[in-house]
Amino acid sequence: MAQQGRLSGSDDDRLTITANADRHIVTVTINRPKARNAIDRPLADQLATAFATLAEDTMVRAVILTGAGEAAFCAGADLRERHLLNAAERTAHTERIADVADRIASLPVPVIAAIRGYALAGGAELALACDLRVAASDAVLGFPEVRIGIFPGAGGAYRLPRLVGLGIARDFLFTGRQIAAGEALQVGLVDRVVPPGDVLETAGHLAVAIAANAPLAVRAVKLAIAEGFGLADQQARSAVAPYRQSLDGTRDYAEGLAAFAERREPRFQGE
Repeated sequence: MAQQGRLSGSDDDRLTITANADRHIVTVTINRPKARNAIDRPLADQLATAFATLAEDTMVRAVILTGAGEAAFCAGADLRERHLLNAAERTAHTERIADVADRIASLPVPVIAAIRGYALAGGAELALACDLRVAASDAVLGFPEVRIGIFPGAGGAYRLPRLVGLGIARDFLFTGRQIAAGEALQVGLVDRVVPPGDVLETAGHLAVAIAANAPLAVRAVKLAIAEGFGLADQQARSAVAPYRQSLDGTRDYAEGLAAFAERREPRFQGE
């Protein structure tokens, strides 16, 4: 998927945001390759602002989150910076990264993590907050916080068990060990493993497939999954019913039916 149109970013910025020609697919690239894309305080602020802006952009139908270079998706919080912070500043930094993860998870459209190299600690937690994860065959994930006496404070303690189950999550979180891409795929931590050079292309194909669908329907399904997950069937049915009902009178629904009847591709407008 060719990207066109740089929406933000300069040589001094830690984040680059680009969009394809119709602005339906946006790629957010963490741009600190010399620091393994570690999250310092300015980067955390830029990520929070970026995802807050994307949440309000009705043109966007899918987002790809990735890291610059081949060495890392994101190595987590910038520990070199954190070593110089006081306790209150460290706490604020952790809470800011957690805020970024929450913004990713609650984004109205699907977010795809395109993972090359290391995704560790806060970086792995950002990937957890995404809806889908595409990893390179040489990618390495991990939650090593306990090895330096800190807590997986950006969602690892609760998002990881939901994704891979309690036993496997305990293994990863208690030991802090590194997880190769093959094992990550086997336990459901990532959804696809592809050759390193194919990561962005594969994520792009997923984004294109998502963006081709009715955007209001995709948004409703994402919200319904979040609300209904973990509930008993009847409770879940009641919880997600408003999302189904919200689509019944939309123009996109009518367009989908018309396109099916006329044997053509639908032209969804998000209305």
